Amino acid sequence: MSDLVFYFSLGWQHIISLDALDHQLFILALAAVFTFKDIKQVLILVTAFTIGHSLTLALSVLDVIRFSSKWVEFLIPCTIFITALNNIFQLDKQGRSARINYYLALGFGLIHGMGFANSIRIMLAQDQSVGMGLFGFNIGLEAGQIVVVAVILLLSQLFINMLKVPRRDWIFFLSSGVFALAVKMAVERLPIN
Repeated sequence: MSDLVFYFSLGWQHIISLDALDHQLFILALAAVFTFKDIKQVLILVTAFTIGHSLTLALSVLDVIRFSSKWVEFLIPCTIFITALNNIFQLDKQGRSARINYYLALGFGLIHGMGFANSIRIMLAQDQSVGMGLFGFNIGLEAGQIVVVAVILLLSQLFINMLKVPRRDWIFFLSSGVFALAVKMAVERLPIN
């Protein structure tokens, strides 16, 4: 049970901590096109991300696949700015953008899962249950994502419904900010060598 709690906490911190800006920006880009009335779709969306993340994390920890951490760290902000850019290009087609985001969440979750694989591979000792560790981590990650989504949707509610900011402008504002930050991160992480 203590392993489960430890890895749950690790998964939670992986999305909630101040060092998790890249993951928070990705969730922000994914959720930017939604409001509280879309809560079911948003929860499915973050679960799709967790599934993709879990799959490559498990394959990496089990040493089935390995990728250069330099390239993975570069690709993570690329997934963020592509998602944000998709939101901007789809501003007048919100239903279509939301559907595309499901595929982006699942596919880009695969890349994000590789980002943490090297760290967690070291933590999982030979005698520990890899399955329990991965399960706890992914449950913690999912719980953290739900909290981040709730904050995003609350802010959207405040700006769109109470302050009367047009939804299109709100999506553009969020997506543009995320795009700019992610491009900066990608440039800083260019795997030159």
